Amino acid sequence: MQVGNRVRLRRMLIGMSQEKLGEMLGLTFQQVQKYEKGVNRIGAGRLFQVAQILGVGIDYFYQGVIEQIPKPAAPGFAEETPPPVMEFLSSGEGLQLTLSFMRIKDPKVRKRVLDLVKSLVDDSKDEE
Repeated sequence: MQVGNRVRLRRMLIGMSQEKLGEMLGLTFQQVQKYEKGVNRIGAGRLFQVAQILGVGIDYFYQGVIEQIPKPAAPGFAEETPPPVMEFLSSGEGLQLTLSFMRIKDPKVRKRVLDLVKSLVDDSKDEE
């Protein structure tokens, strides 16, 4: 599932459709969908092709996997869990928000957007 999510994320970041990726791989867009959703596994050779098409190294698809392997907690210390950043970035809304935010060139405007989002979170906490 991790590899499929990373394929989807990278494909969307570069603005490529499932149809286009499928065409370049000699597959249907439905097969690309199955890869991205983790229904079908991506073989090593196919993953190499996908990496070349998407302009990344093979290691891109495994970033964050090592950090997700649970480690035994030391006595007296709580176990740390990584934030669900990848899940957010892989969602439609998360990707749209990230891509839109990246298009804002003015640092002051970016800061104001960030402040607005933080204030919305603070306001929702007050309502609980």
